[in-house]
Order: sequence, then C-alpha cells, then structure tokens
Amino acid sequence: MTNGRIPERISRLDELATNLWWSWHDEARQLFRSLDYPLWRLSGHNPVKELREVSSDTLEKAASDLSFLNQYDSVMSAFDTDMTESDTWINRNCPEVLSGPAAYFSMEYAIHNSLPIYAGGLGILAGDICKEASQLGLPLVAVGFMYPEGYFHQHLCMNPNYCQEESYQQLTFAEAPIIRVSSPDGEPSVATVQLDDVTLSLGVWQVQVGRTDIYLLDTNLEENPPQYRELSARLYVADRELRLQQEILLGIGGVRVLRALDINPLVWHANEGHTAFMMLERVREEVAGGTPFTEALKRVQATTVFTTHTPVLAGHDVFSIPQIERYFVDYGKSLGISYETFLQFGYHESSGNQAFNMTALALRMAGQRCSVSRLHGKVTRKMWHGLWPEVSEEQVPIAHVTNGIHVPSWVAPELHYFFERHLGKDWVNRHDETQLWERLWDVPDEELWAARLQLKRKLVGSIRERMRRRWLEEDEVPWKQMMAMGALLDPETLTIAFVRRFTEYKRPTLIFRDIERLERIINNEFYPVQIIFAGKSHPADLPSKALLHQVYTMATTRQFRGRIVFVEDYDMHMARYLVQGVDVWLNTPRRLREACGTSGMKASLNGVIHLSVRDGWWHEGYNGANGWVIGDDYSPSSPEEEDRIDAEELYRLLEEKIVPLYYSRDRRGIPNDWISMVKEAISSVVPVYSASRMLKEYTKQMYRPAAQASRHQRLG
Repeated sequence: MTNGRIPERISRLDELATNLWWSWHDEARQLFRSLDYPLWRLSGHNPVKELREVSSDTLEKAASDLSFLNQYDSVMSAFDTDMTESDTWINRNCPEVLSGPAAYFSMEYAIHNSLPIYAGGLGILAGDICKEASQLGLPLVAVGFMYPEGYFHQHLCMNPNYCQEESYQQLTFAEAPIIRVSSPDGEPSVATVQLDDVTLSLGVWQVQVGRTDIYLLDTNLEENPPQYRELSARLYVADRELRLQQEILLGIGGVRVLRALDINPLVWHANEGHTAFMMLERVREEVAGGTPFTEALKRVQATTVFTTHTPVLAGHDVFSIPQIERYFVDYGKSLGISYETFLQFGYHESSGNQAFNMTALALRMAGQRCSVSRLHGKVTRKMWHGLWPEVSEEQVPIAHVTNGIHVPSWVAPELHYFFERHLGKDWVNRHDETQLWERLWDVPDEELWAARLQLKRKLVGSIRERMRRRWLEEDEVPWKQMMAMGALLDPETLTIAFVRRFTEYKRPTLIFRDIERLERIINNEFYPVQIIFAGKSHPADLPSKALLHQVYTMATTRQFRGRIVFVEDYDMHMARYLVQGVDVWLNTPRRLREACGTSGMKASLNGVIHLSVRDGWWHEGYNGANGWVIGDDYSPSSPEEEDRIDAEELYRLLEEKIVPLYYSRDRRGIPNDWISMVKEAISSVVPVYSASRMLKEYTKQMYRPAAQASRHQRLG
C-alpha cells in the first residue's frame, strides 16, 4: 500500500486502514484525520487512499509527534483488544456456535463509502450484521460480489423529461480496503463455476470488518472469456439473463470459494432470494458424497437460515423457465432428481409453471425462515401460505426478527461523546439495556437542544459544501439548481427529510398533493419549514424516475423560496449527515409495502423524530409519544383514497402538531416539549431496534439450533 514508507513506530497504520473496524470507532477516524486533515477530506475519509498519497515528511513528523503517538497507541490498543477479546456475548451465552463460522450470503454490503458495493437498505443491513457480529464475537464469514463499478452515481440536470442522469465510476482497487485472496497454489482463480459450456474462474477479494471477513467474488480474470469478465462489474443489472448468471455465481460459486479456502461453516444464512442457489449447491455436495437426495435436503435444511425482505410478490426474483433450463438441466441431474422435480422447488402459484421463483426455492430449502418485522411476518405468512396448505395461515413456519441498526456506526460523534458524559463511558457496549436510557431524562433540555442544533448546522454546512463543489466543477450552474441544491437552507428552520430509494410505493410526491396548502406551511413568515429530499431511482424504473423528476422540479420553483431541496447522489456518507442533522424523518409508504425499514431507527438514535405511516418497524415501534403516525391503521378501498386520507393527515399533523411543537419555546429559546419527544424517541428506540438485539435473537432462535444440527451431522 505505502511501499514501506511508514516509519516502524507507526507501521501498523497500514493494518488499521485495511480493516474497516476504524469506520465505527471515532478515535480511529480522528487518528487518520490528524495525520493529514486536508488529505483526509480529499480522500473522502478513506485511510487507504490517504496513506497512499500522504508525504513521507508528514509520516516522519507523525512518528515523532508525542500527541499523535499517544493517539496511535490508544487506538491500536483498543483495536487489539477488540480483535482478541474472548469474553464476548457469544462466548458467555451461546458458546455452541463458536466451533465453526456462520456463512452469510448477500448481493450487497454497505460498510463504508470507500467500498461502494451497495445500493440501499439490503446492503446497509448486511453491513451492520457484519459489524455487529464482530462486536458480539460471533464467528461470521460473508460472501458477496466485488463490483468494481458498484452502483450508479446520480447527476441531476434540467432535462425536461427525466432529471436523473446516471454514470458509473471504476473503483481504484489500490485505494480500496480490500486484499486479494489467492488459491492454495498461489493462483488468482480460487474456484470455478460452469455457465453454459464455459468454465468460469472466480477471483476473490477479502474485506476485513473487525473480526468478520467478507469474501467478494470477481470474474474479471484473464482466463475468462471477455463477455463474462464484466459479470461482476455492476450491482443490480437490469438484464435478467445477466442477473441470473450473477446469482448462480454468488450461490454456487460462493460455496465453492469457501470450500477452496478450507472454510467449513456450521450455519448458512441466505439474505434474500438472490442467494438461494447456495442451498442447491450444498445439496449437490451431499448427493455427490453418496447421500440420497431426500436425506441431503434434510441435512441442508437443518443448517440453513433464510431471511426474506420483500412484502409484495412482484418484488421477488423470478426467472423464466427457458432461462432456468439453459443452466440447470444437467445440474438437476447432479442432485439425483429429475429436471421436472427440480423445477417444483421454484414453483409458486402466482406464476404457475411459467417461472422459477427464487424466494419459493429458498423457503423450501431452508429450515429456519425469517421475516424482518412483526407486521412483515404476518404479511409473509399470508403470501406464502400456499407452500404449506396443510396448516393455518398463523402456523406457516416463517418467524420474524425485526431488523436493527449498528449503533456505533450511525450515532453522530457529537452524540456519542454526549452519551458518554451523561450515560457513562461504556454506554456503547450497553446500548441495548433499556434501563440505561432512563438516565437520558436527567439530561438538561438545553444541553440536548444545543447538541441537536450543532448537528443541524453540520448538515447544512455539508450540503452547501456539496453545492459549492458542483458549482466549481461546472462552467455554469443555473440559479434554479443552486437553490434546489440547498443554497438557502437555514439551520434555524424546522427541517424535514424524505430520504430513501425513489419508487412508487414509497410515495415521494404525497406531500405535494395540495400545493397551495403545502406552500402555506413551508412559507409561514414566523414558523417556516424546509424539506430535504434525497434518493435514487433505478435506471430502468421509468415511473420512479418520473416521480423523482416531479420532486426535483418542485425544488427548482421560486414559489417554495429554496425551502425544498434535493441532495443529489445520495450515499452512505451523506446518509449519516441526514439521519443525524434534520428534525423530522418522513416516511410515507403504502400500507403493508414496507417490510421493515431502518432509516427511521437511525434518525431516532440521533434525536430525529419519526413521522410515518404505521408500517414496517414503526407498526411495533410507535408508542404514542416517540413520534407521529400518519393515518394510523385502516384499510383503504383504493390507492386514491389512501393518498387522499394520508395527505390530509400529513398536512394536519404539520399544521396542528409538529410545527407548533417545534416553535414553542421558553424564555431561553428552548423547545422543552419538543426535547421531551426527542428523549422519548431515543430512549424507546435505541435499546430495542439495535443490531445487537437483532443478532442476539438470530443467534438464540436460529443460529443455535442450526449449529447444533450441524455438529450432530458431523458427529453422526
């Protein structure tokens, strides 16, 4: 990385930079920041890139600077403790899962913006699970793709039809926190998979996330035919043939890579149906070893966990029968069953015999099946009841573990230290203890309010800096776009955020249903409101791109006086500023369409109050005092009625509840009632909706029985 330029006294900076442990430890981030602050900013907070570009003089000075060395020693001591700690929650509570790793398969992982191999919530969840596994001491290996072009970058323009333009940026591997993994004989090809008549080689990159290892598959090897080398280039390709090929490589190839690296998991966890071929490959291995298919299937089921995230049938991965036939006619024979029997594992009544459903395959082949919130569990059991017609809907064997967030990754540094002062130095290791958060009520309102204002000013400054860079990069930026990008944002104004993937069911334009009423709310002379939008539409989703265009057009109009803003190219870096810095987090999905959602949890952690339809996690998380519900529970007769009722309720809440509460101040200018709701949001959400609680539930309810079955099989 640095060609030996780092002085011996601080030589482990290389090791630290390539382990993303630093990304959720502020003292480690501060270490790299203090090494060369301008370069830290220019590198996008990427220590691998910073160390490649930092001057030798700067490194020599750091190696003799007493303050830097004290910082360095403290960080490395904490790093070593975390990497070697044996007194972990897993060791104390579930030692039976320690005799082998759990293998976690996912199409995407969001760990840090220096490794942009994610698109949205699925990747955020996968990344948070990897981090939390490291903290709890759960041995976890994860498998995914090394996408050198990642997901697209978004550029907003004044195009009259679609304002979103997309571009892809090639990742510079030498500047990423990745390590090339070679085969035992030193070759870049670690495993192979058959696609059509081609034997495709798989390279592997390792990502270290504390004690968790992620192995990323790469098809860009010289021995592969040109048309296959780009298979792993981009995330969520629109072409269905390419998508199927990717899922074959991830599922089948991922298992073979772990075998080649001599990694033998006790438990196998498939994150969404994209990864279901992992189960097929393990059945094939059992059959190849002489186990009859029926027994092989039972053995795989007993050691497999599957999580589904999608509450509507149209959102599940489905491939045509001709596509499946192309790749699986011969593979089915290797399972010891007929091709017709093989197809039945992907059968679902919604598409009959015309398609192969990946979620149906996963549900049939996994012994532990899980949805991602209490309400989603109910929706999922109803949706897949046809797979178990012999039992009642309530008895369909699909449990739920509500998603959670990795608290150290998403809490603002300012609040981290704030909590240290008021809750104790060890708060971050005890954040899932409900009684800990009772202390928050003893914190003076003015102190918490000052912290919240500081975070809002930080957000506004960040958005303005993005706008400034855009202005410098282009010859001329129209004033309308400058306004839409946040030139007139005011840190003293009540700020609402609608930040998420742009798609029809999330209803990003609901708040614009009555323009005149919204204008009165936003432009109130004494109690103004500003709204920040951010999010991307999939390049192939034209209806969603049209919705994004409508919102951006509103942001460029003079009538809203710059108080509606659209932040372009939303990523993990900007996500932190937004969930930490706004006042209200808005969520307006159609009912029963939000499986869980975690952005509202991140917002609540930072004292941002949640305003949402009662769906997903908010259906169980709302307690009447920690936020607001739009429309509560009802069954609309049509989408039009749902939009009308919810828009009316949204405006009413803003006019009668939210705006008055925010601007109601005491003589010192403190909104005491608002801060009471902030305290309730933090104290009610953080201990319950953390990744710590989530992964502990997974371990107790699913990993433990799967690990026990796996050990029994190995002994048997």
